[in-house]
Amino acid sequence: MLGSRFRHRYSWSAAAVFLLSVTFLSWSSLPRFLDVWNNLFSGNRAWIYRGPEAEDKAVILAKIKAEDVSWVTNELPDWQQAIYYMDDPVNGTLHPPKNKGREAMAYLTFLIDHYDNLPSSMVFVHPHLEGWPAAWHTDNEVYNNLKNIRSLRLGYLQEQGYVNMRCLHVPGCPDEIQILREEEDRTAEQAMREAWPYMFGGTQSDIPEAIAQPCCSQFAVSKTQVLKRSKKEYIRYRQWLLDTEVDDATSGRVFEYLWHVIFGRDAVYCPPLQECWFPTL
Repeated sequence: MLGSRFRHRYSWSAAAVFLLSVTFLSWSSLPRFLDVWNNLFSGNRAWIYRGPEAEDKAVILAKIKAEDVSWVTNELPDWQQAIYYMDDPVNGTLHPPKNKGREAMAYLTFLIDHYDNLPSSMVFVHPHLEGWPAAWHTDNEVYNNLKNIRSLRLGYLQEQGYVNMRCLHVPGCPDEIQILREEEDRTAEQAMREAWPYMFGGTQSDIPEAIAQPCCSQFAVSKTQVLKRSKKEYIRYRQWLLDTEVDDATSGRVFEYLWHVIFGRDAVYCPPLQECWFPTL
């Protein structure tokens, strides 16, 4: 009986010491604890929705509260889905570290958090399904993102590594970003002079005079192409976006004309319309 009481008291004492230790450690290392907690339980972990019909391909997009993205789940059951809730920390599973830089923040966060478990083919698109003027940059006769995604030839993507989801050259080509332009309203050029050396090294003199591709930050890329850059590089690109003081429209525009460079294309990437509309694979 005495032994049983002793063991009981010892158990309670040990529990009390443990709780006090946890309390002390929690207060003394609270910032680190919160970092670990956020990494484990926030929407920034490597999660992606895979329905029963999903194949080795994913659609990635960023949305704000007012935008309806039900078309992705309803119409693309064969695609994995990663939807980032940019301004809604309560709903959704995936959230960026900061609502900044428009879709670029979500795109980079996906690449970083899923770097070790990427699908073979990825399409990065805007949240709107169709219509003018919201989807004016979607390159088909009805401005329909679903039609664009369904018409993407994955064999061609795997061969090319990176393709723009828009074929029409205007706006964007042949020289949307002209790095030597000094006009005050050319905010993208001004920001690019800061961003390029930070992301790719070198100095401003190493920046190409012209940087161009068809607008507007909707593209497809293969896993093989993504992995040609290290995870640290994508983290560095996102860090520029987190740190920059330029407005969201400008920082998002910088990435709009850098995605093709990040994924291995020359500074000016304006493929012939025939090649883009009618790929051989």
